Formats: sequence, C-alpha cells, structure tokens
Amino acid sequence: MLDFFAIFSKGGIVLWCFQGAGVTESFTGPVNALIRSVILQERSGNNFFTHNTLSLKYKLDNEFELVFVVGFQKNLTLKYVDKFIDDVQLHFRDRYKNELEQRGALKFLLNNFEFGDDFHSLLREAEDSSKAKAPIRMRTYEESQKSQKTVKSMIETKDGDKNKDQGGKKSKNAKKEVESGDLTKAASQTTSKKAVENGNEGLTQEEIIKRNLAKFISKQSGAGKTEKTCKSPKPQKPKGKENRVWDMGGRTTGDLDYSATNGKNSSDPQTQEQDPSVEMPIQLESMKGDLRGVDYESSDEEEEAEEKVVVVNTNKKGAKRGGFGGMFGMLKGLVGSKNLSQEDMEPVLDKMRDHLIAKNVAAEIASQLCDSVAKKLEGKVMGTFTTVASTVKQALQESLVQILQPKRRVDILRDVLEARSQRKPFVITFCGVNGVGKSTNLAKISYWLIENGFSVLIAACDTFRAGAVEQLRTHQRRLNALHPPERHGGRAAVQLFEKGYGKDAAGIAMEAISFARNQGFDVVLIDTAGRMQDNAPLMTALAKLIAVNTPDLVLFVGEALVGNEAVDQLVKFNRALADNSKSDKPRLIDGIVLTKFDTIDDKVGAAISMTYITGQPIVFVGTGQTYSDLRSLNARAVVSALMKA
Repeated sequence: MLDFFAIFSKGGIVLWCFQGAGVTESFTGPVNALIRSVILQERSGNNFFTHNTLSLKYKLDNEFELVFVVGFQKNLTLKYVDKFIDDVQLHFRDRYKNELEQRGALKFLLNNFEFGDDFHSLLREAEDSSKAKAPIRMRTYEESQKSQKTVKSMIETKDGDKNKDQGGKKSKNAKKEVESGDLTKAASQTTSKKAVENGNEGLTQEEIIKRNLAKFISKQSGAGKTEKTCKSPKPQKPKGKENRVWDMGGRTTGDLDYSATNGKNSSDPQTQEQDPSVEMPIQLESMKGDLRGVDYESSDEEEEAEEKVVVVNTNKKGAKRGGFGGMFGMLKGLVGSKNLSQEDMEPVLDKMRDHLIAKNVAAEIASQLCDSVAKKLEGKVMGTFTTVASTVKQALQESLVQILQPKRRVDILRDVLEARSQRKPFVITFCGVNGVGKSTNLAKISYWLIENGFSVLIAACDTFRAGAVEQLRTHQRRLNALHPPERHGGRAAVQLFEKGYGKDAAGIAMEAISFARNQGFDVVLIDTAGRMQDNAPLMTALAKLIAVNTPDLVLFVGEALVGNEAVDQLVKFNRALADNSKSDKPRLIDGIVLTKFDTIDDKVGAAISMTYITGQPIVFVGTGQTYSDLRSLNARAVVSALMKA
C-alpha cells in the first residue's frame, strides 16, 4: 500500500528508508521536490504535498532535526497514515534517542542498526486498526423500550403532561404579573425622580403642562431675548487661483489631437520626430548597473519591547509562594531546558498573526506563515535565557527573509547581453489589473535599460484604453530628450511600435518582435491592457498573447496597497494562463513589479503575499513618480519594516 517511507536529517543524510514491493521509481525525486518546494520555502504549515502521481505526508522532529516522509499513490485513501507516521516518529525517537544525542546523525548512520522489524510491526497494527468493522446489529422491536409500554401507562402520562402544562401556564402567568408589577413600580420611581430633579415636586400633571405651555409661548414671542451686538467682519479680498507648476511637466504647444497618427507605425523614421519643446528641467540620477535596493531607516529607540512569555509553575503550592519562589519560577521558564509546545507558542503566534494582517499581509497567508513557524519550532529546545516571544519572532523573521529571497537567478542585464550575442531581442511582457501603473513603470524600466546602453522598442499592445498609445508616445519623447540620438549612434534610444486602437494585441506584439529583430533592438517591452482577474475574455486574450509570442519574461504589475486582493489577482492570473495554454508546461508569471511602494510607509505585507502565492521574485519596486524612482527589493529591509511595531 505504501510506496516508500524515509527518515532523513535536515542536513540531507538518509538514516533509514523503506520501499514497497513492485515500486521501481526511486523515492529521491519526490523527496527532493518536497525539500525544494516546501521545507526550504518555509511552507511546512500543511503536512501534505503532491508530486506527480504520489501523495507525500511528512512530519518534522525539530529536537533531533529529523524529517519523516511517507509516500503513496494519490488515488488511494489511507486513513491510517497520519497516526502511523506519528507512531513511527515516537518509536524511532524512544529507541535511538541516546544514539542521536551522543553521536549525531552522521555517526548514527555509520553504526549498523535494524529498524525494519519495528516498522513492519507498526505498519501491520495501523492497517489492522483501519479495517472496516462489522456493522452493529439493529435492535428488534421486542428489545426496544417502546415495546415495554402499555396503553394504561400512555394514558396516565398524557394526563400528567396536561396537569404539568396547566401548572406551567399558571406559573408563567404569575411570573408575568410579578414582572409587570416590578416594571410599574420602577416607572413610577423614575417619574418621581425626574419630577424632583426638574423642580416639579408637589405639582399635578395639569399644572406642569400649563407651566410648560406658558414657557413655550413666551419663547415664541421673543421675550427675554438679549440682542448681542457684533462687529461686522471685514470684507476679505477674493483669492485668485494660482497656476500649479508640475515638476518635469515640460511645455506643450500646438494641437493636442493625435488621432491623425493612429493606425500608422510610429517606429518608422518619418514618424520619429523629436518635439523640441520637451524639456527636462530636473537632472535625474544615473542608473547604470544594478538597481539599488529599497531601504528603511530604523532606530534602536523605536525597537519594540519584546513581550516575555515564559512557562512558569502554575500549581497551587507554587502560586501561594511569593518573592524568591516567583523569581525562581520565571528563571526556570527562561533557562533553555524546555521543549517548545504548541500551547506555549499559541498566544505569541496569535499576536504575530494579527500584526502581519495589520501590515497588509493577506489573512490566509499570515495564518499559513504562523502555522509553518509552529511546525518548525515544535519540540525544539529553547536557548539559554531566551523567551518564547523572542524565539518565535526570530524564526518568523528568518522565514520571511527566506520567502522574499529569489529562488532563481534574476539578472535582466546579463540576460539582455546574452540575447544580444544571439542577435535576438529580449522580450518582456507586462500584465496586471487596471490602474496599477503598468505604463509608468514600463517607462522607468526603459530609462534604466537606456542608462545601461541598450536600445528599447516599446510595443503598444493596449488597444483598448483610450489614450494608452498617446501616454506611451509622451514617455518616448521625454526619454529621447534625456538621451539624444547622438549618444546612440544617431538613432533614437527608445522607439514606439503601435498600430492604433481596436487591433489584435497578440498580432501587434508579434510584428513588434519581428521589427525589433530586423532593426537590431536589444529589448522589446510589451504593454498590455489592464484587466480584472474575473474578466474571462480579456484573460483569454492575454494568455493567447503570451502563448503565441513566448516572451523571455512575464512580469505581473501589482500595487503595494492591496492585501487579500493580491492573492486573488495572482491566483486567477496564473490559472487563466494555465487553462488557456495548450502546452503541458504552461507559461505562468515569472516575476513581480511592485508599484506605489512609497505610499505605504511600513505596511509592506503585499510583498509577502505576492511572493508566497507565486513563488516568484519581486524584480522591480516603484518608489516615486520620476524615471529614476525604481529599486530592487531588499528582503531584510522589508522584513525589518514588516516586524516593526
């Protein structure tokens, strides 16, 4: 029934393994996939993993740094697996505890030992206990209590019930009368109290009404009013509206109607006229080489005081003692002689979960992170003079840094140089929901590439939104004003390839890539229309564009302002790309561009949510409105901001 069972250390040393009869495939492939996809990526909150046709269940032993893994066919339903893996772990620990403590995993491996008999004995017990039990025989009518009742007993019971009901009604009526009497008494007391407070003591109700009526008439007639003299305010001069001067605004002259150029290829030489009125009054910083990472300023004074959650003796004798006894109990909880349990970590994890959600981490992701930390620390011995809170916080920080660090190399400059050596352009496609800043950040990335000496072709594949092509044309003119043609061999550093509105985006992208290959462009940046993740026709069109053109990099552009919405967006984008792909290995999102990062202060949880869902790195971070406001992600700086109170 089981394909394999393996016991190995977290350092990768296999201590013992079992492989089922008739199983030809080695267990190393599924186990390595489990290590790469779950254990190394801090996703061990759920003890279930699927690889091809196998289902894997695992259990971590943090005290001895061991991992127990069982594999079986995923079309089988084995109810005894969870209990069986727990029994094997406890039996293995109890039998070889001294050897593991004294020799360690490597020396323990060199010593020959037999565990197969114990394993098969536990497996037989687990299988026998899970076998279906015989159904319980139903009682006959003669064995039931109803058969023992007589007609006389049933009649007497009915009379008794009637009397009981009548008595119950009487008691209910009496109770209502008592309650109504209490309410009347309370109301009279309240009325008399209000009368005393208003000076109405000794007056009848009619006299009170007459007096109130006289007050109302005198108030309406204006008697008793005192006119207040007030100086008339000085007339203020109306303030005129001042013109706002925008930074890097430039000057616009002439007609703003650009519809005459729609439907033409603006990458042709006759349409690449430079606008002499475009000026860049502010000198932007140089962005040669790799991007700088985002940074946060943190002072020691703002560090939060860690809550010291310790395990102390709670029995009655210890509670009655004071002074030295209480101090000794606290020190006993601090000294590293106790294995952490789920109950010890629960209050700290609850606070950590709420803190992460407050910092914009999606609620589901925050729960999974805390569960993963609990699995990672359960059974582990605490360090000397450390608290549960500090231990949990340190483990959570390490997990967050591990999640944010890229799992694969992302070096766009090197990839562009490699594509140039093969005489083909490096193609990047931008996708995302409406209004997240795809076109703006595409222009920032263009500026960064131009600063590093590459020529860029922008493909205007947003043929749906009005003004999308004009926006890209404006960015093109400004980028060329910053980088005159004489710096790039007489050719404009940035060119725009567009075919107007209402055309097929996939076809325009294909033509743009062919044009870039013939003209010797280094990079093609494909701008796509914004679309909501639930819009099926537009998601199908995006999947078609990516499947037909096979770009080198697919970047999802998302806001740093979102929380739970980020999870829904990324899951549905990836699902749409997978469902509309005809390949066995569909092309999904390769990286993330996180925009509006300068507007969230220290609520940087969206970065955690996006990378946790996709498993892909954050390639670029937008931090402002100028072309040079582009950064790379600094994992430790983001985690420091995330954990700050």
